[in-house]
Amino acid sequence: MFEHLDAVILARVQFAFTVSFHFVFPAFSIGLASYLMVLEALWLRTGRGVYANLFRYWLKIFAVVFGMGVVSGVVMSYQFGTNWSVFSEKAGPVIGPLMAYEVMTAFFLEAGFLGVMLFGMNKVGRGLHFLATCMVALGTMISATWILAVNSWMQTPAGHLINEQGQFVPGPSWWAIVFTASFPYRLVHTVIAAYLTTALAVGGVGAWHLLRDRANPGARKMFSMAMWMAAVVAPIQIFVGDAHGLNTLEHQPAKILAIEGHYEPSPDGASLILFGIPDSEARRVDYAIEVPKLGSLILKHDPNAPLPGLNDFPREDWPPVGIVFWSFRIMVGLGFAMLGLGLWSLWARWRGTLYDRRWLHRAALVMGPSGFVAVIAGWITTEVGRQPFTVYGLMRTAESHSPLAAPAVAASLIAFVVVYFFAFGAGIYYLLRLMAKPPQPGETQPPSRPQRAAGITPAAVGAGTEH
Repeated sequence: MFEHLDAVILARVQFAFTVSFHFVFPAFSIGLASYLMVLEALWLRTGRGVYANLFRYWLKIFAVVFGMGVVSGVVMSYQFGTNWSVFSEKAGPVIGPLMAYEVMTAFFLEAGFLGVMLFGMNKVGRGLHFLATCMVALGTMISATWILAVNSWMQTPAGHLINEQGQFVPGPSWWAIVFTASFPYRLVHTVIAAYLTTALAVGGVGAWHLLRDRANPGARKMFSMAMWMAAVVAPIQIFVGDAHGLNTLEHQPAKILAIEGHYEPSPDGASLILFGIPDSEARRVDYAIEVPKLGSLILKHDPNAPLPGLNDFPREDWPPVGIVFWSFRIMVGLGFAMLGLGLWSLWARWRGTLYDRRWLHRAALVMGPSGFVAVIAGWITTEVGRQPFTVYGLMRTAESHSPLAAPAVAASLIAFVVVYFFAFGAGIYYLLRLMAKPPQPGETQPPSRPQRAAGITPAAVGAGTEH
């Protein structure tokens, strides 16, 4: 029944499904690890038990998120060898070492300190436990750095050579491969997105509990911290996104033109198309709502600057316009909604009503999942916009696929969908159950020194309590 389908399309759908599912967990764990580090630092500095309570509250959630991220990430490596073996053979000498560095540095660092972080608060000293938390947070950042180095090389390849077998091999310097033209922009943009995603999730949980008990100190504290993050980081993310867009226009112009819906060149300044329905067959955007000159002002910082159009590029090199056109607008729209929520919280804070404004709490609750939607939309924009290439401009997606029949790819795709929805559906349900429970209202503190178990035996305990 699947023989009439295209194996390459099925493999792309499978990878898109698994990577979209996977990406939300690292985005959450990167932000949560740093949030836990801040909570523990504040507890050590102030001695206030509310920070220790929040640390324990979010530590359980982090453990589940981290585990789900690791499990879903294993599937990604599996697909490189099954569905994309030609790509692995050709690009493996470059991306293989980078992914190995991620395992040897980030994953080993996280694995080495994760147990102390999760189970050692009452068993090791405060300083050592805080060091473990810092190392886990650092590990998540290093992991993001290596993975984004791989992706940035695929987007803006540099520093490589091509040998007689047509393989991409490292050039004289690995630095040119790691620090490609787009790498700094992608790294900063993605890490900030992870922080915003976490802030909105934490703020949504805090708002949920404030709507039920506005006097809960843990809910008040987490909501306040989340709204500070949204208010400060959202405008920074918009600025970074603009810089990232200018960089993409320089190195991947067809992607930006597809995002903007510009089929025809604009010699006297391009308009900004707010909404519309792209029609690539007719090479136009139907029902377009546009602002004259604003596109050139954003992309060139000059309203009269000329811009090319997709018609200036070969038709076979166009990305799917409709997908990136709308995914980009979802991401940007949610970004401005985050900015609005942050500004609203600042106004409420200035009026001294941050914990009393029910509509602000309801808005924060609704916006709780928006960070996850935004990062998926941004990832779709980035990856679909790179099409029809796996290595931009050098290796096409149709040339990267394994010689598999469509029914085989379809069978594994169906298996992934079924397993993911059952396994990860249960995990997400458990996470929501954890978040639905309010944080501990009392400001209790962990022991000031480790609990000592050495030398204590059941017989000794029984002898001491027998009479």
